[in-house]
Amino acid sequence: PGLPDGTEGLCPRRDLTENPLTTLPSDSFLGFIHLQSLAVPPALECPGGSDTWQDVTVDRSSRLCQGQRNSCNTSAELAWPCPENSVCAPNGPGLIQCLCDNPFHGYKCLREGTFPMLLFGGILGTATVSLSLLLWGTQRRKAKTP
Repeated sequence: PGLPDGTEGLCPRRDLTENPLTTLPSDSFLGFIHLQSLAVPPALECPGGSDTWQDVTVDRSSRLCQGQRNSCNTSAELAWPCPENSVCAPNGPGLIQCLCDNPFHGYKCLREGTFPMLLFGGILGTATVSLSLLLWGTQRRKAKTP
């Protein structure tokens, strides 16, 4: 938590045992796909639940969550399956993201191909030039000549 871009930086281990947390928000570790060891206060659960980690050890001072599992490779059914034309990818402890296959993009990966840049630019350019000529033609008589 608190790192830029939701990445864990260069350190795949975190120790939050001295942190006075009462709960861990579900998206606190969004993007932490390389996190392999996390120590939290013993009253807290490991993010994503115990099934998300290969080994969970509890002692008097901490709960140690080790070996993050890939949530896409579980026998349990995902809470929300990825739509057609996409694949599941891990996105942190117990979190997944659906990435569109090539050449699909957009909402639920339903659009195929690329953005029609030439058509968009042509229409926008034509409209701009037409409006400019119209305004120049109608407003030039109001300009005073020296």
